[in-house]
Amino acid sequence: MADGAQSSGHSVTGANDPARAVTLIRRNMIGIIGRKIGMTQIFNEVGQQIPVTVIEAEPNRVTKVITKDMAGFAAVELGFGQQRTARENAKGERSPKGSRASLAELGHGKKAGLDYAPTALRSFRLDDAPGKNPETPTYSLGDTINVGIFAVGERVKVTGTSKGRGFQGVVKRYGFGGGPNTHGNTKHRRPGSIGPGTDPSRVIKGKKMPGHYGDAQHTQAGLRIEKIDAERNLIYIRGAIAGSTNGLVIVRKQG
Repeated sequence: MADGAQSSGHSVTGANDPARAVTLIRRNMIGIIGRKIGMTQIFNEVGQQIPVTVIEAEPNRVTKVITKDMAGFAAVELGFGQQRTARENAKGERSPKGSRASLAELGHGKKAGLDYAPTALRSFRLDDAPGKNPETPTYSLGDTINVGIFAVGERVKVTGTSKGRGFQGVVKRYGFGGGPNTHGNTKHRRPGSIGPGTDPSRVIKGKKMPGHYGDAQHTQAGLRIEKIDAERNLIYIRGAIAGSTNGLVIVRKQG
C-alpha cells in the first residue's frame, strides 16, 4: 500500500495515522467487488429471523487511478480474484488445459504491484458517494479496499447478472396467464394474436413475445446490510440479489 496519498489535505492510506486512514476510506469509498455465496438466515438482537444473501468480498486492489484531468471525473479501477497463469518450464512444456491470463493482463496487474492478473476489473467513481458535498479521496496503485468500508445498517445497491434461462415462452418470460386447460382448448401457453390487421398492418415494436430470458445485468437497490464479518470478508445483505452461486456482484453505497 502506497503512503502519502493526499485528499483535501488529509492522508487516505498513509501509514502515519492508520486510524484516520481507515475512517476516510470508510466514509468515501463507495463500493467493492465480490461474489455471491448463497442465502441463509440470521437472527437479530430481538430474535427476528432475517433472510440474507452472503457475499464474499476479498480485499480489492487498486489497479488503475483515473483523475479528473484524464476523464473529467475521479475514479479508481479495482481488481478482484486471481487468474491462473501459464506454467513456467525450462523444457518448454505447455501449460495444462484451461484458460490462462494473457501477458497484457499480467502486465496491467504488475503496475499495481501484483504478481497475478485479477479475475475481474471494475471502475468506481469517487464523486458518486452519498451525502452532500462528499469528500473525494485520492488513492494510489496497489491500495487495498476491504469490507470495512461498509457498516451495519447502511443501504446499498447490488449489481449482478441474473441466471440465464435460454429461449423461453411468454408464460415464463412475462408471466402471461395462458389459455384454458379444458373445453377443447389447444392454445394453453401460446401468445395468441401479436398485431392488428389493416391499420397499422405491422407488429408494434416492443411486443412481448418468446425469446431469450435471463443472463442480464440487474441492480437491486435499497438493500440493508445486516452483518459484516471482517475476518472472513463476508457481507450479509437483507433479501435476495440477482445471480447464481459464485456469480460476480458489485456492492455500492446508496445515498
